Amino acid sequence: MSQNERFVKKITPKSVDFSRWYVEMIQKAELADYAPIKGMMIIRPYGFAIWENIQSLLDRRIKESGHVNAYFPLFIPEGFLQKEAEHLEGFAPEVAWVTHGGQEELEERLAVRPTSEAIIGNMYAKWIKSWRDLPVLINQWANIVRWEKVTRPFLRTTEFLWQEGHTAHETLEEAQEETLMILSLYKEFVETELAIPVLTGIKSEREKFAGAMKTYAIEALMSDGKALQMGTSHNLGQNFSKVFNIRFEDRNQKLQHVWQTSWGASTRLVGAVIMAHGDDSGLKIPPRIAPFQVVVIPISIGEWKKDVLPVAQKIVDELKTSGIRVKLDEREEFTPGWKFSEWEMRGVPLRMEIGPKDIEKKQVIVVRRDTGIKEALNQASLDEKVRGILKDIQKNMLEMAMRFQEENTHEVKDYEEFKAVMESKRGFIKTSWCGDSDCEEKIKDETMATIRVIPLEQEKKKGQEKCIHCRKPSETLVYFARAY
Repeated sequence: MSQNERFVKKITPKSVDFSRWYVEMIQKAELADYAPIKGMMIIRPYGFAIWENIQSLLDRRIKESGHVNAYFPLFIPEGFLQKEAEHLEGFAPEVAWVTHGGQEELEERLAVRPTSEAIIGNMYAKWIKSWRDLPVLINQWANIVRWEKVTRPFLRTTEFLWQEGHTAHETLEEAQEETLMILSLYKEFVETELAIPVLTGIKSEREKFAGAMKTYAIEALMSDGKALQMGTSHNLGQNFSKVFNIRFEDRNQKLQHVWQTSWGASTRLVGAVIMAHGDDSGLKIPPRIAPFQVVVIPISIGEWKKDVLPVAQKIVDELKTSGIRVKLDEREEFTPGWKFSEWEMRGVPLRMEIGPKDIEKKQVIVVRRDTGIKEALNQASLDEKVRGILKDIQKNMLEMAMRFQEENTHEVKDYEEFKAVMESKRGFIKTSWCGDSDCEEKIKDETMATIRVIPLEQEKKKGQEKCIHCRKPSETLVYFARAY
């Protein structure tokens, strides 16, 4: 086996060391690399292409729901953050500060954007004067800096990319409707495009966003049994509007403070795709977000450049014309077998092989990344057949992930069982909780599990339920998990 073949195939199995497998996937598939600054990463073209597809599909939904994009400054005056004490306290350990401009010390420190509620609140106070100015529905795509102690590519880095929506409304009811609409939008987006099923619900007081009245989230289960928060939607109430004096003249000509929301999803979604779908052979990228949906590999034997390559190129052109993202791998320095392994590792949904015998039969061989199933397809109407297969791959990947989530969601009523499941199986634990934050904290200290979401629709139970930990009467169903 050549050195290049060993490079492609030597991947630490997930079952042996999940964390090491995850990092190897990112580096060997050339999604990202470590920057020469602690905690930061460089997103390489293949990884950025995945993010661009995610961004495009999510941005379309955001705009279709009535929001518009804008951009706000990277630097936030310290005084803006200090105005909202709870908000500053929540982010204080992670804020990066600018103290000098050139050689001159600044009169006021500037925070490098950890989130934008403060700077946007200041501007909304300037722009909003009347009920006629409402609602304000603004989103921005930006970079964020949070000085994290422990980092991991895509999941938690000092600098990351995201979108953050910030809206202002006349009433609490309108703000709440917006908050839940975005939660639903995130769920539909992640399940449809990323093929990852999620739980939705509200966060506990201990887990909510600093400065929010209520925080809602979508939570997914990764293939190592740990949960990942995929997106959040916050009803900010009037917390920020009172601090920044964002007031408007209502329909009765009285001054009122606006009701606000904020919500966001980040490049963490790329990490979720890796962890939710990948296997020991590499990545599995859902077709809807894959940089290349199909890779065409001409079999390099005999006079392949003369006989095979032109046919392969024609097929590529036809697929491109029909809107399929396709890559022709005509590299001469690698064997077809090496290319098969490389593109399997990179997670391309469908591999297409064509050699001299296939040309004689007017067919191609296709191999699905999700199942490994190989079949021969007639070259006639190939684009239509490929679109059908890609659609089926997307559907199957979601179904596989849903089965995994179902098989790894455990309903328990005994705390000893809770601890045993969390230690040996992980996954989501569906159970009852008394609502006491001290009880929640004790569970976290003893098991490292946290409440991921409190479902909005609480199940009706026969008889009196008891808290999993303290055994007090409970009417609240929650999902616990260890989380990233």
